[in-house]
Amino acid sequence: MSTAIVTGGAKGIGRAIVKEIAKKGINVVINYNTSKEQAEKLQKELADNGYKAEIYKADVSKREQAKALIEFAQKQFGNIDILVNNAGIDQFKLFTDITDEDWNNILQTNLTSVFYTTQEAVKNMIKNKKGCIINISSIWGITGASCEVAYSVSKAGIDGLTKSLAKELGPSNIRVNSIAPGAILTDMNKNLTNEEIQEVNSQIPMERFGTPEEIAKCVNWLIEDTYTTGQIISPNGGWVI
Repeated sequence: MSTAIVTGGAKGIGRAIVKEIAKKGINVVINYNTSKEQAEKLQKELADNGYKAEIYKADVSKREQAKALIEFAQKQFGNIDILVNNAGIDQFKLFTDITDEDWNNILQTNLTSVFYTTQEAVKNMIKNKKGCIINISSIWGITGASCEVAYSVSKAGIDGLTKSLAKELGPSNIRVNSIAPGAILTDMNKNLTNEEIQEVNSQIPMERFGTPEEIAKCVNWLIEDTYTTGQIISPNGGWVI
């Protein structure tokens, strides 16, 4: 049986990904940092439906905690077959107001965490000559976003890491891809007013926000696929074509 790790897996897009993966009969390690209650609730929900999942608290922006997460997954389930790097934070701020602390926090949480978890996980994948790494990026990593410079930079960095690592790990039968969602209905957008949501909808050919479940289905496809690697796939309703 395969094993997957999903960082930031307790809520939002991460939660939907965990549920989609678990339905495939894959063992899942749900990583969380501050969302303990949501993680425990999700684990119970999966267990009640006969699925196997463990939860593990780790701030993956810190090397030792990221390493401990990978070691926990190996101890619980053996090999690591799938890594979904989903953990991330956002900030809406004028570029001139971004502090050193802001910049470092976003880059460390969104980008450096991917470096940490992936570097630790691929040791097992290279040994087994197989693996699937899926990084959750953002449409802003492709186009950039006003007042979200640090966030956009962190996501563009993830896409660069994805492309480079796909070339390096391809000979080891390890696939590396990014999913760059457009506007998705998650807590990250909870502060938007109805008027602001309608304004965004008017710019999207599909005329609506996407759902976490739609991103999870894209993850599912990348797990099942055996040839796609190094790609930045952007489910965005046609917002950017």
